Amino acid sequence: MQGINTPPAGPDSTGNFGLSDSPTQQLKDIGMAEFELCTVSATHAFQRWIVRCMEMAGLKDLTVVDVLILHHVNHRANDKRLADICFVLNIEDAHVVGYALRKLVGLGVIQAKKQGKEVTYSTTPSGQGYLLRYAEIRERRLIDSLATLGLNKAALGELAHYLRKMSGLYDQAARAASSI
Repeated sequence: MQGINTPPAGPDSTGNFGLSDSPTQQLKDIGMAEFELCTVSATHAFQRWIVRCMEMAGLKDLTVVDVLILHHVNHRANDKRLADICFVLNIEDAHVVGYALRKLVGLGVIQAKKQGKEVTYSTTPSGQGYLLRYAEIRERRLIDSLATLGLNKAALGELAHYLRKMSGLYDQAARAASSI
């Protein structure tokens, strides 16, 4: 079992896996390492949830990105451009989003409209139906369970606030790291 003074099991120094060899540095990093591990766990659980919830709503064989894009295209009932979808979902590779959009158009849950040189996307009535079923399942299986955890709207709002801050911090750190 790895103790606080025991070096991590993986690479150290420049290629460490979260904690350095220094006991002092380990104590400084432990809160961040715990946050990162919990973030990874929560991310995987959330991704599993949205894919399975969409399956229960009737749309099978969608990826996490497909589900996120379908939800975003439907958000506020405004037509969305590929660049806007990439920006809001923080996806750098437009090809991934383009592939998902073509897949969703093929399934008949979103539609593409050409406006001059631009293509915009909107949800079809079929897509809206799947999203309504998704929302009903989400309400029954997830939202109703929040009270048992002692989480309310205020707590979730505060959590979202901190996650946005951390997202910005990680984006900034990633940009800085790419210029080293």
